[in-house]
Amino acid sequence: MRRAFETLVTGILRSRLGIALALAVVILGVVGAARLVSGVTGDDGGLAGAPVAPISTVDPTTGNDGILATEPPPTPRTSPGAPAPEEIARKFATAWLKHDGVPAKQWYDALRPLSTSGLADRLSGVDPAGVPASRLTGELAVITRSEEFVEVTVPVDAGTLRLELVAPQGRWLVDAVDWERG
Repeated sequence: MRRAFETLVTGILRSRLGIALALAVVILGVVGAARLVSGVTGDDGGLAGAPVAPISTVDPTTGNDGILATEPPPTPRTSPGAPAPEEIARKFATAWLKHDGVPAKQWYDALRPLSTSGLADRLSGVDPAGVPASRLTGELAVITRSEEFVEVTVPVDAGTLRLELVAPQGRWLVDAVDWERG
C-alpha cells in the first residue's frame, strides 16, 4: 500500500496530466455534492423561489433623492426697493466692458458698488486694458442656485462672462467673475 501511494505521489501527481485529472475529480465531486444537497431536479431554467412582484429598495414616502430635481428652482430673494440680480449683473457687465480709454481708477470705481468687498479687493489694481471683450451680444441667462445665490452668463463679443451674485441681506452683489473664450 505504501508503495502504491509513493507511486501515486511521485509519478502521477508530479505531471501536468496527473494534476489536471486530480482537479477534475475534485470539481466533479463538489458539483455532484452540491446537486445532491440542493435538491434541484427540474430543468425549467428559472430561479427557484423568484419573487412575483418587483423588489423595491426605496421607501416611496422618503421623497425624491434623484439627480434630477423635480421641484421648481427657488426664487431669488431681494429686499424691497433693491434691484433684481439680473439688473445688477447687467450693470456690472456694462461697467466691466467700458474699458477703452478709461483710467483704471474710474473703471474700478464703477465696479466697486456692484461688488462684494472680497471681489472689490481682487479687482483693486487690475488694468482694464486686459478685458478681452467690448460689447454685449445677447441676453443674460440667470441660473438660480438658492434664494441668496445666482449665476449669470453674459454673452459678449469675445466669449462668455460668468458672474456669481450673492445677496446675504437681500441686496445683490457680484462675488465672482469668470471668463470663457468663445
